[in-house]
Amino acid sequence: MTDQTNYSRTALFRFAVISQVLAGIHSGEGLAQTIRAVATREQLFFDGTPQRVSRRSIYRWVAAYRARGIAGLEPKPRSNSQRPDSLPRNFVDFLSSEKQSDPAASIPEVIRRAIEVGILECDHHVDRTTVYRTAKRLGLPFARGGRSKERDTRRFAFPHRMDMVLCDGKHFRAGERRQKRVVLFYLDDATRLVLHAVVGTSETARLFQLGLYQCICKHGYMSAIYLDRGPGFVAEDTFSVLAKLRIPLIHGEAGYKEGRGKVERFNRTVTADVLRGLDGRADVDPACGALELRLVHYAEQIYAQQPHESLGGDSPQQRFSSDPRPLRWPENHQSLRAMFEICINRRVSNDHVVSIDAIDYEMPRGYRGQNVTLLRRLLDGTIGFVHEGKQINLLPVNHAANARAPRAKDQNDDEPQSVPPNTAADISFQRAFAPIVDADGGFTDPGPDDQNPKEIDP
Repeated sequence: MTDQTNYSRTALFRFAVISQVLAGIHSGEGLAQTIRAVATREQLFFDGTPQRVSRRSIYRWVAAYRARGIAGLEPKPRSNSQRPDSLPRNFVDFLSSEKQSDPAASIPEVIRRAIEVGILECDHHVDRTTVYRTAKRLGLPFARGGRSKERDTRRFAFPHRMDMVLCDGKHFRAGERRQKRVVLFYLDDATRLVLHAVVGTSETARLFQLGLYQCICKHGYMSAIYLDRGPGFVAEDTFSVLAKLRIPLIHGEAGYKEGRGKVERFNRTVTADVLRGLDGRADVDPACGALELRLVHYAEQIYAQQPHESLGGDSPQQRFSSDPRPLRWPENHQSLRAMFEICINRRVSNDHVVSIDAIDYEMPRGYRGQNVTLLRRLLDGTIGFVHEGKQINLLPVNHAANARAPRAKDQNDDEPQSVPPNTAADISFQRAFAPIVDADGGFTDPGPDDQNPKEIDP
């Protein structure tokens, strides 16, 4: 039996849109990924009019289709309970005057103003959609944000090695217990050579800075670096280090795939070649150091030696080695490490503690209430301080040990205490309550006659 239902053009258009989603799901793609891809395409209505469909609408249409089929895609009939001409005339005039004088005023704000001035009663319900349609029909202005300005989103490619380094993080799982890990790859834009890779448990600023230091040690300074807006790339410490190194930082914009397409393509390659084979394997050590050794070996011994399509068949290593641009090396490792040390100011609390990144560090005694300058070493995470002309490292406070440790004795505790003087109250008290006996208990020293007492006649 054939279905003789006549569906509207709107329902058929919506079905044509979600058909692309269903096809993507059948091909093995995820729902979110498929809807994101469909929302970026320009759809054509039956009359040839191009239309854009938001992801929210596609999600809603897919849910309605799964629940009721094509009938669920039919547009809901509009309620006629309150037509545009059903609004009070005085409110329509008030709406017109308010929107003319204040285009940025929202429809709920205009309704509240009408209630405040007495045009509408507090218990009088006005449908916001009806008011909005009335304002549109009257041609009233709306201060809505227009289309975004045209951005300069040209694809770029630098001609020489170390002109631009692209860095991005790739999350994966490793080991029998499928532990979460992230690897940061430092990719040369011109030659596609993987300069370095570091592995951590999360994408942090310290992980990026450690990888940047090791990358410079291996290949020298880069002219610029391109990062996305990950948590490790937008940290204040990252800006400080790159400013000291005089390396320009370019942050990729959201939705600007032209800037990081090479990184995304490399991420797909490394996922297919290595990362997907680390998940759930009992023979894979999930330690960050072991995984880093494995990924650096892949980057240097396999990926760098394979012919690359965008390089005209040359391998990344061949293109990098044959580039005439000289590498710029740091003077020495000590000067390079100094670039990864920044000074920070903190105020010492009354219990001799400074707080850095929610970690309490114990200060030497004698600095409470003072503002001090600390040296933050980003590579090893230690905090330095100059105390009495010597560089010392501050240690985190051991709260458990402090709970049981004896308190330090004041330096003046061992000094003899002076006897306080008698106050006027003491003098008055001693006069009123003089002791009955003297200090000797009423006994006096024997006199000369007392040495040879006389006999007393009975």
